[in-house]
Amino acid sequence: MDNLSVPPACTQVLRDGQEGHRRWARMSTFCFVDPARPATLRVPRCEAFNLERELTTLVESILRAGAKVRELVKVGFDVQTKSDRSPVTAVDHEVDRILHEMQEREFPLDGWLSEESPDNPVRLTSRRVWIVDPIDGTKALVNRIPEFCISVALIERGAPVVAAILNPSTDELFTAVRGCGLFLNGTRVTPSPAYDINPAILVNAWESRIGRWSTLAETSRCRPMHSIANALALVASGRIQAALTIEPLNEWDLAAGVLLVEESGGSVTDADGKPFVFNQPTPRFRGAIAAADKNLHATLQAHAGRAGSTSDREQAVP
Repeated sequence: MDNLSVPPACTQVLRDGQEGHRRWARMSTFCFVDPARPATLRVPRCEAFNLERELTTLVESILRAGAKVRELVKVGFDVQTKSDRSPVTAVDHEVDRILHEMQEREFPLDGWLSEESPDNPVRLTSRRVWIVDPIDGTKALVNRIPEFCISVALIERGAPVVAAILNPSTDELFTAVRGCGLFLNGTRVTPSPAYDINPAILVNAWESRIGRWSTLAETSRCRPMHSIANALALVASGRIQAALTIEPLNEWDLAAGVLLVEESGGSVTDADGKPFVFNQPTPRFRGAIAAADKNLHATLQAHAGRAGSTSDREQAVP
């Protein structure tokens, strides 16, 4: 097997191939084997967990995709501009290929929705759909800012049930299965519920530049985000107290991160306070508010309600 560059805690599973994958699944519902440690890092078995194959297959595939990202970043890659003026790279397309092949091979009856694949309306009649952002934060990737990530969620009847977000720059893999909690590299994460009177909040970079959240910045530590998926993972893990934007977002931007935040005990809605329902004919939402604390979420929703409409984007750009 190829010597892949993957997080150390995940190396043994990939090195052992399919047999290692099967042995991994037998040991626990979700664990990493670290050859540098004497024992396996196990996650307690969750009684609600009936998606073991989906999670283990996703983890193996997203780690392969992450290894490919690091390889392409090292040797260089082409950058193009899409019709909406956003960048897309060979890295985006390669990650999309790896993950789509996983879905077609292992779960051929499931639907597929990805930023870098043509939208197939068949997904709307599928009970389950994989929603993928091959690289969330492509601008960060192009500029070598280590906040881009791979974001994947399995949706069932409109709700995410399995999610994984991998930051290839930091070797951090956040995973969740509905009802089973949040995990980082195989270790359960339990964020502190304490409310910070001066919370750290990630906000949309463009909104930050035009001063949309200047009032919020008077009582909070606001800094621009380069990836909404990465921001949601940071909120879920407790490193950041909240993330906020009223700019339009796509389903692939949010699907995985929403489950991570929910499984960590946080609150996450669109900018109007409505819960997300995924696999819609038009996969678009008005912003997102995620917070580790319900009171903070309510405060941010009030700020979002007072903010200007998204229609002022072209006029307001400096």
